[in-house]
Amino acid sequence: MNLTKISKNELAVIDEKMARGDDSFEEIDIAVKAIIANVRQNGDEALLAYTKTFDGVSLASLKVSEEEITEALETIDPSFLTILKNAKDNIWEFHQHQLEKSWFVKKGNGIILGQKITPLKRVGVYVPGGKAAYPSTVLMDVIPAIVAGVEEIVIVSPPNKEGKVNPAVLAAASIAGVTEIYKVGGAQSIAALAYGTKSIRPVDKIVGPGNIYVARAKKYVFGTVDIDMIAGPSEVCIIADGTQNPAYIAADLLSQAEHDEMAASILVTDSEQLAVDVQVEVEKQLKVLERNKITRASIENFGHIFVVDTLDDAFEVVNEIAPEHLELLLDNPFDQLPKVRNAGAIFLGAYSPEPLGDYFAGPNHTLPTSGTAKFSSPLGTYDFLKRSSVIYYSEQELKNVKDQIIQFANEEGLTAHANSIRVRFE
Repeated sequence: MNLTKISKNELAVIDEKMARGDDSFEEIDIAVKAIIANVRQNGDEALLAYTKTFDGVSLASLKVSEEEITEALETIDPSFLTILKNAKDNIWEFHQHQLEKSWFVKKGNGIILGQKITPLKRVGVYVPGGKAAYPSTVLMDVIPAIVAGVEEIVIVSPPNKEGKVNPAVLAAASIAGVTEIYKVGGAQSIAALAYGTKSIRPVDKIVGPGNIYVARAKKYVFGTVDIDMIAGPSEVCIIADGTQNPAYIAADLLSQAEHDEMAASILVTDSEQLAVDVQVEVEKQLKVLERNKITRASIENFGHIFVVDTLDDAFEVVNEIAPEHLELLLDNPFDQLPKVRNAGAIFLGAYSPEPLGDYFAGPNHTLPTSGTAKFSSPLGTYDFLKRSSVIYYSEQELKNVKDQIIQFANEEGLTAHANSIRVRFE
């Protein structure tokens, strides 16, 4: 891992160190826009052709059958099904706390103001199927929508060479309560969800992670539908003092690095000795990892250790990075929590590692990446709810303020607005 000593006056160095390639997507965008246009024009025909080209399989039907879901449930180890159900319960319980309620207030004798909360009607969930299968994504993206009251949820996921969706994904979907699932991935599936085809009806919102083609497709359909976020490569950042176990830190850094070659794993510490010990431990653990090639590429290119003068400086560095995942491996993490301004999810203490949040604890693992935690939040129940303002004025209350509204409208040159008020009292 790259080791850099840094002071709080050198935060500009962070952006340079954290850069993960340029932001030029010109060639990808050309391909994505062509795929979207083709799906809009040719519907299922385009989806089946892209599935044959990109996934290497010819399908007779895009929809996953009930028999395939049943087969998946019979294939999965019963103990893993129990784990999925336990995780579902934890995620469900957490997201119930995020529910919003409609509210109304009375003002004066004839004024009622308020906000009406309404769930979205139909939501699409993208579940990746490339380098790994992600049943956890199913639970994390589906359950908040169900808790919010979404009536229809549809999953899209690319098939394997046998024309099947990963059985763990199907099992998670069944446990979460989703049976409308389609064997299609990539930018073409995003286009189908946004614009609809004969097989797939359009949705109101698309959520879920994916590769760069999926991310760019979500960008281009935004406005036709809502999206959760345009996610970049994953990242974990750890603040640790010199008393912490380097083996724990190395394991947590590597757990994020195995996602893909662009994932970033960062340690910020005030202990140079810990930094060196973690470097040694990372190399030791790397040698025995299954996904060694991917993990090593991530660590060598985007693994960083920043040594700072004080822990206060460490928080300045981390708030500049605004990481997706932040671990506070400190003796007093709760005392230090107020110093965190920018992070997607915060893990406190040596026994709250990032994979706990990925799978089981309950808070959502769909998180802002690439510094966007400076202005955005994890996926939650609130992402599947709409808010409508409610306004009621009696005749007398409108009469009390009519002259002010008329003058306001005239000031803006909108005389029809003024007349809408005036006509009621002539």
